[in-house]
Order: sequence, then C-alpha cells, then structure tokens
Amino acid sequence: MENTAFFKRDGDTFLPQPDGRGPWNPNSLHGRVVIGLAGFELERLYGGPEWVPARLTVDMYRLPDFSPITVTTRLLRDGKRIKVVDAELSSAGKSFASARAQFLRPTQAPSGNRWSPPNWDVPHPDGLPPPDAAQFGQRMWKMRRITGNFGETGIKRAWMSEIREMVEGHPLTPFTRVAAAVDFASPFANSGDQGLGYINTDITVYLHSLPRSEWIGFETTNHQGTDGVAIAECFLYDLEGPIGTASAASLAQSREPG
Repeated sequence: MENTAFFKRDGDTFLPQPDGRGPWNPNSLHGRVVIGLAGFELERLYGGPEWVPARLTVDMYRLPDFSPITVTTRLLRDGKRIKVVDAELSSAGKSFASARAQFLRPTQAPSGNRWSPPNWDVPHPDGLPPPDAAQFGQRMWKMRRITGNFGETGIKRAWMSEIREMVEGHPLTPFTRVAAAVDFASPFANSGDQGLGYINTDITVYLHSLPRSEWIGFETTNHQGTDGVAIAECFLYDLEGPIGTASAASLAQSREPG
C-alpha cells in the first residue's frame, strides 16, 4: 500500500506507528487502530473462509501510548456452528482493551419473508467530491460525504475507505477493513453543532455479510445522551447494500493539549 501501516510486527508484539495517533491525547493511539488490531488478530488466529465474523465487541478502558502491544487470546467455544474467542490487549505492563468475537458458520436461510429497513439509495463514492484535505481523519482514511457533516445535526451519511494496512505486510481482509472503520460510528453519530464532545468506551459491530467493496457506508441512526453518558448507532453498507450495524457507548470528554 502507498501509506505506511498502523503497526509493525516484532515477534509476538505489535509496534504502533505515528499515523495511529488519536485525537484525544497526542501521546495515545486512536481507538480505531485498537479495534482494528483486535479484529486482525482474532480473525488471523480463529477465522477462516467457512466462518462469518458476526460480532466483534471491543471495550477500551485506557488510552494506550506508543509502547509495544501484546494480544493474548482465549478460545471459549469451538463448536460446529459457533466459535467464541476473547482477546486482551496490553502495553507498558497494563491492560488497556479487551475484545470478544463471535464467528458463525453460514447455512441455508429459512424460508419466508421478513421485514427489513429499506436499502439506502445514495451516490456511488466515485461520483462524490473528496473533502478538504484538512478535514478530521483524512490522514487515516478516504471519505466521501453523502449528506450531513461534522458540526451538523440530523442524519449523516458517508462512505469511508481504508488507505493503510493494519499490520505491515498483511493486506486488509474484508473483516479487518470493517473492524478498522467502525470506530467512526461514534464521532459520526455523537458530533453536533459544537463539535465532538464524547469519547467512545466500546464498539460493537454486527455483520450478516462481509463487505464486497473497499468502501464502507455509514448512516447515523441514533444518538441519545444523559449526564455525559451517550450511545451512538449507525447502519453499515458496502456498494451492494446493507452489511450490518455499529454501536458505541460514550462518555463526555475534553481533548488534552498537544
């Protein structure tokens, strides 16, 4: 890839690279690379073409610095139709995040009709102009705004595409692409006319299908908050249609000076 990866591998550890820097503290990693790394390692060790990673939940309870990271995994269930795996991410001798993934084996769908929300009808990303180069996040991903934007209220829609490998030498898989992107659900749904005042403490992504395109579509579906505690939710799409949902719990937060 043209851009450097977010991590380099050194034996059993992952070395964070400068482009993984987060927005809240200049000496800490972005939540999206934490989630992406958890998804990368869980899929690498326990995934496979016969499994769909139907859920990934990542709890983030400490801002990690740029120290080497270890990922310790534990297989909880290894059945014929369902596999459940835990992971713990640590750096500088401290645990800073935990993850759980659920892999399901595809089967024949049951007969009958069921209700689903309508598919969105939006422009292809190639037909949309790129945002200003200085816009938040452009060093980490490509984006095409559809409707709404940061600093606006109301439903927002956008396309996002990754521009970096998560781990050097490992091309992005469809699942790693989603895992790296879904953190965006929190700032997209939580931002308002005074900017972004929430940091997400977790993310959960549900997938019924892996993306078949490099572009992941986000549509905000919910934001609710009370006394500095908020939830954020988005529908997820690829170029062919809906693929799942992403949701986050969030806390009011101020940025630390650089």
